[in-house]
Amino acid sequence: MGKVRVYELAKELEIKSKQLIEILQNLGADVKNHMSTLDDDVADLVREHFAQAKDKKQKKQKVAEPKEQQPQKKLKKQETVHDKVQGISEDEEVEERRPKPLKRSVKAAAKAPMLEYDDEEDVPTSKRQRRKGRKSMKRQPSAPSPKPVPQRPKEIEIPESITVKELASRLSIPAATIIRKLMDIGVMATVPQSISWEAAATVAENLGFKVVLPEIEKVDPLADVADPPEKLQPRPPIVTIMGHVDHGKTTLLDAIRESHVAQQEAGGITQHIGAYQVELQGRKITFIDTPGHEAFTAMRSRGAQVTDIAVLVVAADDGVMPQTREAINHAKAANVPIIVAINKIDRPDANPDRVKQGLAELGLVPEEWGGDTVCVNISALRKEGIDELLEMILLVADLQELKANPDRMARGTIIEAKLDKGRGPVATVLIRNGTLRVGDAVVAGAVAGKVRAMSDASGRRLKEAGPSTPVEVIGLDDVPEAGDELVALEDERLAREIAAKKQEEKRAAELSRTAPITLDGLFERIKQGEVKDFNLIIKADVQGSVEAVRQALLRLSTDEVQVKVIHEGVGGITESDVLLAAASNAVIIGFNVRPDAIASRIAERERIDIRTYRVIYDAIDDIKAAMEGLLEPEYVEEVLGRATVRATFKVPNVGVVAGCYVDSGRIVRNAQVRLLRNNVVIHEGKISSLKRFKDDVREVVQGYECGIGIERFNDIKEGDEIEAFVVKEVKRTL
Repeated sequence: MGKVRVYELAKELEIKSKQLIEILQNLGADVKNHMSTLDDDVADLVREHFAQAKDKKQKKQKVAEPKEQQPQKKLKKQETVHDKVQGISEDEEVEERRPKPLKRSVKAAAKAPMLEYDDEEDVPTSKRQRRKGRKSMKRQPSAPSPKPVPQRPKEIEIPESITVKELASRLSIPAATIIRKLMDIGVMATVPQSISWEAAATVAENLGFKVVLPEIEKVDPLADVADPPEKLQPRPPIVTIMGHVDHGKTTLLDAIRESHVAQQEAGGITQHIGAYQVELQGRKITFIDTPGHEAFTAMRSRGAQVTDIAVLVVAADDGVMPQTREAINHAKAANVPIIVAINKIDRPDANPDRVKQGLAELGLVPEEWGGDTVCVNISALRKEGIDELLEMILLVADLQELKANPDRMARGTIIEAKLDKGRGPVATVLIRNGTLRVGDAVVAGAVAGKVRAMSDASGRRLKEAGPSTPVEVIGLDDVPEAGDELVALEDERLAREIAAKKQEEKRAAELSRTAPITLDGLFERIKQGEVKDFNLIIKADVQGSVEAVRQALLRLSTDEVQVKVIHEGVGGITESDVLLAAASNAVIIGFNVRPDAIASRIAERERIDIRTYRVIYDAIDDIKAAMEGLLEPEYVEEVLGRATVRATFKVPNVGVVAGCYVDSGRIVRNAQVRLLRNNVVIHEGKISSLKRFKDDVREVVQGYECGIGIERFNDIKEGDEIEAFVVKEVKRTL
């Protein structure tokens, strides 16, 4: 049977097409006009729905027939019966043929007035019988009707999601009935389709069932559980290289893994986190290379939190520096043992003892001085002392007894994440526990996905990665944030549900933290004396750089100028970024990325400032200079000179003029003056006149006499001092 159109079904049901469209739309059917087609099952359900409604209407009409017709019909039948009775007199026949209601209740009959006769014989062959019948009915008490026993509704357990077919099976009710009940509450569903718990519960309750939820112990799928001791196996140590900028961290890694990362970095500074694994004497060691610039403090802190051992690189010719102290604090906060690698001992001005002295002042006392801090002298450039350093790393790792369970779903940390043009989102993951396999469903923060491919630092494809192994993972739906925890799950749908929930939480947090500010709103806030906002949009090639730039720029905030990062992300500068900047009066900062053609054209039209950089401190310097332009200037007072009042003169239409001698500096015509009496300020105002004899002059210098008139002030006495000064605007700096 083919599909039926709305107007055909309306004609069949004898209703208007408009009325049928409204009914179908209220039930959730996808109809737009009278020509829309309906599936057979939907059309049959509507026909059945209207047929039931028609039957109910006919029953109501049948019950509501006029009561006057009923006695007449039965009267006619009664007359026929009386005609057949023999021996009835005319009077009795007339009496019997009077219209009387045939259906009367027992109670009504008992209360009805009865005719009185002088003798029982005078009562008619029919009245006596009815009276006896009434008396007998009155005497016999009616049997008490049994009270209905209330039936307890049958309990039914419904899971959070259930199909129509499964619900019909649990209720032992045809699926068509379930579908009709769902239509009554506005839910359109077919037999194999899943429905919500609320809809299923409503239908079950309407059918007389009591619905209960299954007792499910809610367990956080992301919660980590302790592994049984018999499952634990030794794992490679995870080592973080930390230290001050240009102290030789990357050069040390180059010496260990025979590579040259330093030559590929802009300005010779490591700006991306990398993780590598090397092998020594049959044992593996995982290294995490963290950037040394101070802007990457947050990234270095995260490296300390996922590491087992921290190798602190200190240059023997430079000593302990501020970032060296930060690295020590991060390692101590993470409760990580520290091994000090004193680098550049081949330099002529190298002084390892001075380095040890500085470390001892920070609580890292070397072993040879009676402490517990391992110190190794190395030359990363000449590859001296490298083997000794690695041996110390393995020794400290043995003391820690590092173990993990490889026979479980993997848990790891996102070390780095980026958007690759050819491969999509790529995440560098350090597996902490378990084994990650190709095909596993994973969730990392607010991002879900399925592992499509894995590779190690050298680009070699892997099918699985065990504990302490760094791998690049391809298959995530989006770029996760560096530092997010990656968890492998057995159910891909569950992973996506968790990620979607976290996205909603993240979006709500962002909306509550930063609201878009228009140009008009920003001007009003500045005019009202509120905090000035410097809005920024940050885009970079990798997530770590985004975080580094954001942390560095947020530290430029002051009480008067507040830096706000209203948006940040990985990838090139797009049209949406420019439109957001135009709406919120923001500056776009690009780090190792460029705007596309459309974004450049819109930025030129909207006059949006886009700044792109390759070295982070260039961006910091430019933003700092831009913020200084927003700072309110400081007003600095500059004293020009002093003059002593030797005489006063009253001049008509002018007031009191002071005859003065300039003791120091100079008195300028457009300067402000301060009248001092016994070094106490009596008045501040402006000079109204400055004369030398009878001539007006612009200034009078030290050693000369002059006449000074103060604007709107005449209380000048001999011996007073007049101090001339000006107020200058001085541009403030951060």
